[in-house]
Amino acid sequence: MTYTPQFPNPRITVLPVQPGDPPFRIVEIDGEVIGTATAVTDVLIAAAAAGIPVHDLDDPAAVRWVGGGKLSWRLH
Repeated sequence: MTYTPQFPNPRITVLPVQPGDPPFRIVEIDGEVIGTATAVTDVLIAAAAAGIPVHDLDDPAAVRWVGGGKLSWRLH
């Protein structure tokens, strides 16, 4: 029997940092762009507005971070 890892499909996706003043990240919920975030608190506010409880921002089943994790908010 072969084990195939299951990859979570979270409702929230935070895309890579985009240039701006300040730099920002696009936030998607259920595959739709709902706005931008300039800090992790903006992601939590968007989740709460959509009725999605987020207990652990590091849980890949809760949030998918693309192009850097929850601490990546600047262009490199």
